[in-house]
Amino acid sequence: MGSISHSIGPKLGFHHQVSHCSPGLFGLSRGKFLSLSSRKHFGRIHASIDVKDGRKIEAIDFSDPDWELKYQADFEKRFNLPHITDVFGDAVPIPSTFCLRMRSPVSDVFPGVYPSDEEWHGYINNNDRVLLKVINYSSPTSAGAECIDPNCTWVEQWVHRAGPREKIYFKPEEVKAAIVTCGGLCPGLNDVIRQIVITLEIYGVKKIVGIPFGYRGFSDKELTEMPLSRKVVQNIHLSGGSLLGVSRGGPGIGEIVDSLQERGIDMLFVLGGNGTHAGANAIHNECRKRRLKVAVVGVPKTIDNDILLMDKTFGFDTAVEEAQRAINSAYIEAHSAYHGVGVVKLMGRSSGFIAMHAALASGQIDVCLVPEVPFQLHGPHGVLRHLKYLIETKGSAVVCVAEGAGQNLLKKTNATDASGNIVLSDIGVYIQQEMKKYFKELSTPVDVKYIDPTYMIRACRANASDGILCTVLGQNAVHGAFAGYSGITVGICNTHYVYLPIPEVISHPRILDPNSRMWHRCLTSTGQPDFI
Repeated sequence: MGSISHSIGPKLGFHHQVSHCSPGLFGLSRGKFLSLSSRKHFGRIHASIDVKDGRKIEAIDFSDPDWELKYQADFEKRFNLPHITDVFGDAVPIPSTFCLRMRSPVSDVFPGVYPSDEEWHGYINNNDRVLLKVINYSSPTSAGAECIDPNCTWVEQWVHRAGPREKIYFKPEEVKAAIVTCGGLCPGLNDVIRQIVITLEIYGVKKIVGIPFGYRGFSDKELTEMPLSRKVVQNIHLSGGSLLGVSRGGPGIGEIVDSLQERGIDMLFVLGGNGTHAGANAIHNECRKRRLKVAVVGVPKTIDNDILLMDKTFGFDTAVEEAQRAINSAYIEAHSAYHGVGVVKLMGRSSGFIAMHAALASGQIDVCLVPEVPFQLHGPHGVLRHLKYLIETKGSAVVCVAEGAGQNLLKKTNATDASGNIVLSDIGVYIQQEMKKYFKELSTPVDVKYIDPTYMIRACRANASDGILCTVLGQNAVHGAFAGYSGITVGICNTHYVYLPIPEVISHPRILDPNSRMWHRCLTSTGQPDFI
């Protein structure tokens, strides 16, 4: 079996459609909607995305009077959470050892029966649900519309609410829990680790370990697991990075599960992005295949905020906040120079959420470039022509570009990293060079300053907003594992915390909708036109 980046299979490509409508004010173009019966509708069809069984929802016969019920039944089946009892039908639940009336972890010696407090109403009922979509779009032409059918019929979509259950499926004193952090650094990793450990101890777990340096730690004999306790993790959230270290790639799934068996691990908490979650799901499936009672729970970690179905992922708010420093520096440099231009490159391989939100927050950006919206540098409608206009009218300009933007303008490297991600060419440096050439040909002096704060942002400590998000995600990950769920991830949806099956959030990266109100707000703020 190959390395984990190969064993989980290639990431599914997502081909988003580009609007060919006439550009409007500030480049506000309406996105194209392709229905079964007509091509005259506009907006996005939620149903056009491949589901995990490979079937496209367009196959639904919308002329069937019962299609809504069938869609809801299919949705409920897809979002049903894998549970320990799916494999171990005779698993007997016990009263939860988690109760906030207890201010300290449960004692080492349990009495004849597990402590329970039936009068405490802090538990989540297994039938509690959270509404996935909250806007009832009346027309596919509405900004940001996500429609199932050409008429934008309202269909309720419910997902499982996260939190502690009254019954648990693991005896805390017998549990050995492990935590692993994979991929790149992200603000908040230590916060999540800390809360997982603290919550495990409240349940009564005594054996908690950290797997060093991502999935690699399962196979590298030179790397030993790190014992964790509240004393060890008490203050780690005050620093950035990861207490456990991170790495990309790793051994094959079989080798990882072999290691889980050898170590006697009953719960595995995996912190990572799409690729890491694909690995976690493969581990979950292999554990099921071997009939191992192991709960595998993911916590989505992507600074780009590109995980499907979730409001946001941890580290994103901190990234937007820290990006303000770079943008403000670029603005001051540009504003203080004669014909100054500041260029700031921010994270965002396939989604431009950081660049968009940073531009909105700063109010200092004149041009925001993201992967989802194509643009040209040269030509009468190109970025450089607009920068010339800004120099002539304002005297300076600031450009914010996501790292994945404009890759079609650059020579492909064909290289991949250890996670299987394509190594991107540097769009920021390219724009800087082309800008200098362009203005030199015009005999117009410009002073271009280029700032790439990527690694400064990744290494930051989580801000207050992310600190709260990480705390709740870490706690709910533990609650989910004790509730017997596996192959799930925890996230925030419409301000409520939910559990989602991993396959439903990793089919492709979440991307910015060019017809969304938030992107329209960004265009209104920058005043930029279409660059096509």
